[in-house]
Amino acid sequence: MFKNHPKGLLPAALANLGERFGFYTMMAILVLFLMSKFGLDRTSAGVIYTAFYFAIYFLAFVGGLIADRTRNYKGTILLGLILMAVGYAIIAIPTPTPVTNLPLFLGITCLGLLVIAFGNGLFKGNLQALVGQMYDNDQYNKHRDAGFSIFYMFINLGAIFAPLAAIGARNGWLHHQGFAYDPDLPDLCHRFLSGTLSGEATERFSTLASQATLSGTPSDLTLFAQNYLNAFTTGFHYAFAIAIVAMVISLVIYLSARRKMPDPKPLGKAGAKNPDFQQKELSVREIKQRIWALIAVYAVVIFFWFSFHQNGLTLTFFAKDYTILNLFGMEISAEFFQSMNPFFVVFLTPIVLAFFGWLRSKGKEPSTPAKIAIGMGIAAAAYVLMTLGSIGLPSAAAVESMGGLPDAESVTPFLLIGTYLILTFAELFISPLGISFVSKVAPPQYQGLMQGGWLAATAIGNSLLFIGALFYESLPIWLTWTLFVGVCLLSMALMFGMLRWLNRITA
Repeated sequence: MFKNHPKGLLPAALANLGERFGFYTMMAILVLFLMSKFGLDRTSAGVIYTAFYFAIYFLAFVGGLIADRTRNYKGTILLGLILMAVGYAIIAIPTPTPVTNLPLFLGITCLGLLVIAFGNGLFKGNLQALVGQMYDNDQYNKHRDAGFSIFYMFINLGAIFAPLAAIGARNGWLHHQGFAYDPDLPDLCHRFLSGTLSGEATERFSTLASQATLSGTPSDLTLFAQNYLNAFTTGFHYAFAIAIVAMVISLVIYLSARRKMPDPKPLGKAGAKNPDFQQKELSVREIKQRIWALIAVYAVVIFFWFSFHQNGLTLTFFAKDYTILNLFGMEISAEFFQSMNPFFVVFLTPIVLAFFGWLRSKGKEPSTPAKIAIGMGIAAAAYVLMTLGSIGLPSAAAVESMGGLPDAESVTPFLLIGTYLILTFAELFISPLGISFVSKVAPPQYQGLMQGGWLAATAIGNSLLFIGALFYESLPIWLTWTLFVGVCLLSMALMFGMLRWLNRITA
């Protein structure tokens, strides 16, 4: 697999494991943590989730600018790793729930999220830029797309285990405190304590409280609600603590392997270049053309990320509200589905690479922009599946009023599993190949900035995520998914419309 690739590729990917572990921890539990910790509704939690994921990717643009100006990519990456660990430490410290001072404790959580986002911004795009620089010579350049696909596959090894670790920490602590996991109870507990629970939901709360108390039926439902919420959210705090361990492992790998990575420096007075990588001299006109081509691609992929990153928001809501949490007789949690995407990345990457290799041998391999356009169409197919699988389901407001949907009226978990499978195919056509495209097209003096631009486009897509939450709250569920079908098809059409221009400029 690594035969035609630089030696620094695998260490760089493994150094990214901690970042991916933390990222998928957040994707799995952040909105659920905000709702169970602070009693926020879906829309409010969705706004914070949106702001966090916008900051993570937008600050990569700032991180790229810093690294390009200083030419100290390795030092910027190191600082990013340290800051991410600090951010996770801030939100890992257990605090009492129900929260006694909402502005203070929510503010502390948001501060931790901001530190994580800034650290991620310093780290992510610049590591990708270093990987791209490994391919800036004739020996490796033709293997650039495959190299980034391999890089993407290995960084997702950390992502596979993150949701499972978060589930284990939360459920393990619940059990230690004498409780069983139930996804509907945190919301019911908050509503019971606030006095807004009534009717059918009150009866459901009493029933679930008895089932979730391992020592028997609770005699005091107020005390039960307080204790259950505290145990539930403390388990989430411990899940964030596990992410710190992953960051430390990533830090050790990076420090031990940084010598194998390129170390770009400015040209010397004599014009001598660093032997670690080669820079192609470009005219001002060529630089402008390449930057405009990248901006055009950035603008289109915004729609994909707006749709794809619903996996941590509306698709997570759907897992909690509408899905039977039982797979082959095994009880699962809503967070479990977040392991599907990285698992499929690792499983499908060799298949996708082999498919592209076969097309290459036939002289029929699509260009990188064409692959990205095809990926948009595949993403639309994933949400077509969700649309068909959601027809006939009650609205989110109706489910909330009932205190949860009975299993008899819920959908099979294979609906979400199938959706994540198709979305992962789309991701493999877009994300690693998009990063590869940027590393190939970006002018050498703007490598970090242009990788940051790719991530900034992701940030803009993420800034729109809350729209999904608004649709989820106010429209029939099946209609919510048609929004993402539409924007993915639109982005595919735009990419195909620009294909000749992009291929000409980037040849």
